[in-house]
Amino acid sequence: MEEKTILIVDDTETNVENLIMLLEDKYELLAATDGYEALDILDEEHVDLILLDIMMPHIDGFEVCKNIKENPNTSDIPVIFITAKREEEAIERAYEVGGVDYVTKPFRAKEVLSRVANHLALSQQQHHLEYLVEQKTKEIIETQKEIIFTMGVIGENRSRETGNHVKRVALFSEVLAFGYGLSKEEAFMLKEVSPMHDIGKVAIPDEILKKPAKFSEEEFEIMKKHATLGYEMLKGATKELLKNAMIVAYEHHEKWDGTGYPRGLKGEEIHIYGRITAVADVFDALGSSRVYKKAWSDEKIFEYFKEQKGKHFEPKLVDVFFENIDKILEIRDQFNDIEQ
Repeated sequence: MEEKTILIVDDTETNVENLIMLLEDKYELLAATDGYEALDILDEEHVDLILLDIMMPHIDGFEVCKNIKENPNTSDIPVIFITAKREEEAIERAYEVGGVDYVTKPFRAKEVLSRVANHLALSQQQHHLEYLVEQKTKEIIETQKEIIFTMGVIGENRSRETGNHVKRVALFSEVLAFGYGLSKEEAFMLKEVSPMHDIGKVAIPDEILKKPAKFSEEEFEIMKKHATLGYEMLKGATKELLKNAMIVAYEHHEKWDGTGYPRGLKGEEIHIYGRITAVADVFDALGSSRVYKKAWSDEKIFEYFKEQKGKHFEPKLVDVFFENIDKILEIRDQFNDIEQ
């Protein structure tokens, strides 16, 4: 595999040196000590990922990132902010200008290595996907679907989910889509894109994502950001599969009564793909054991779905769920995690 090149941009030489020591065994490295120097390097050199400080003289990291994203030659390079700024406003702006991730200083070596590897892998998959789609053949469309599923598994594996979780959610979603009355094409589309529902988890810190206990209120607020992060990762997509994957990632935690997140959408404001994936994802999550909880019994799950009819879930979808429960349980048994 071709060695990847990372550009480190920080006006503090010690920070640059520390990052070089951390990354030099795995990647080709370039370094700049101010934003203008970084932009000059990007005009001359191929770069696969950028680690970018915010507080720099002459031009700050936000403006550097904005310049990078406005240039068609560099717009697809992932930018990870590594900065001492911890304010919510700074984090939000970092994503607004096009950053894919945000790490605060002092950083932890394992976290930086993990974030870099994840985003390089994700970028490589996206580039490969775009190349294949341009060929407009059946084989390429099948490859698209496989990559989407793999990317979905990456997101779940970071939170100690299993590949079978995304497979079950995909198949549950297809059954529910048919039962709801969607066309064969729409039901198949939803099955193919639903594995991406939690792709935003790749940008959630490990200490929260892998916490073996219930989240604090503050931790839960951070965890909830994965829906918006998934949207941000996919919003520039031009292909139909990825556009629909973006919808699922963004809306699968919205609730029928408007109490969900991230936007508090209500009723049919929520795309049908988001409404269906919510039912499939919650059913599988409740019925699966995790380090922080035991699997619920079917009886308890069914009672919950009845209670949440018209609250969390669209009433019609709850009816469709129970009308197709035999098919759903058959899928669950066929792809249970014991086989892993």
